[in-house]
Amino acid sequence: MTAPATRQSGAALLTVLLLVAVMTVLLVAVLDDIRFGLRRTGNAQALAQAQWYALGSEELARARIHQLDRDDGRTTLEGGWNGRPFLFPIDGGAMQLRLDDASACFNLNSVVEGAPGQWRRREAGVQQYLALLHALAFTPAQAAAMADALVDWIDADQQPGPAGAEDAAYAARGPGYRSSGALLAEASELRAIAAHDAAAYARLRPHVCAQPEAALSPVNVNTLEADDAVLLCMLSGNALDLAAARRVIAARPAGGWPDLPAFAAQPAIRDARLPDHVLQQLSLRTRWFALETRVEHAGAEVVLSALFDRDPHGPVRLVARRWTHDE
Repeated sequence: MTAPATRQSGAALLTVLLLVAVMTVLLVAVLDDIRFGLRRTGNAQALAQAQWYALGSEELARARIHQLDRDDGRTTLEGGWNGRPFLFPIDGGAMQLRLDDASACFNLNSVVEGAPGQWRRREAGVQQYLALLHALAFTPAQAAAMADALVDWIDADQQPGPAGAEDAAYAARGPGYRSSGALLAEASELRAIAAHDAAAYARLRPHVCAQPEAALSPVNVNTLEADDAVLLCMLSGNALDLAAARRVIAARPAGGWPDLPAFAAQPAIRDARLPDHVLQQLSLRTRWFALETRVEHAGAEVVLSALFDRDPHGPVRLVARRWTHDE
């Protein structure tokens, strides 16, 4: 074979090898795309299935809320349901549910009254907020600033309270923003409100909530736990100290107080002389329930939190849902 023919054969072989190498690289890239596409599809399917399981937990919560209704119209702690996690096995994972009494808290929206676009200060709610802050060991100056700022955040006008803040104060921040002029959708909004720093928020969070209306929170005295004693201090205008409030809760009968007069007859409660609007605020039946669900399925994890309204004149109604923890 001549030299030119040998060179031509070598060039042809090199060309073939280059083509094979290029095709191999392309094939690997295509296979990688297919593999990653299948993985993305599998992850999306697992996430969607986990979300469906979480949505199904709302029906379990409704059924449990109905079961908690007693013939005498009371809601008690019997069965140890409040704050207790329940674990359910599911295909490819597990689902954990926790149902809480969501009325054992101060409703932040109760510092105002009126209607959307016309919210104005409600003195009874403000005084309860001040009493709660006092029970949590905030100074009078801190409490005044926090209460006024909360009212100003929700109310319809632009006139700040004596220690409050309206749009001008928030616009000066970096970055600037405006006050809401509407009811709080969740308690975490406190972190955007003047005078509510991280330390104050952490101290407040276990005892406050943002119910979807401006009414004073209907507190069920039969579901209060020892950690909720500050609420009795608040309701009494701090006529009860924390130790006395805990003793009242500890003295509750195992099956709960049979009626409100039995609760009001407790010596400490009787001596506190609760005002009429507080007596009307007390309840033996829980209206608001909070659900938190965590689902782990095929490597996907979903968290759902929901708020239910147990209207005695209608079905259990879902009023809020979020795909995250309820802080």
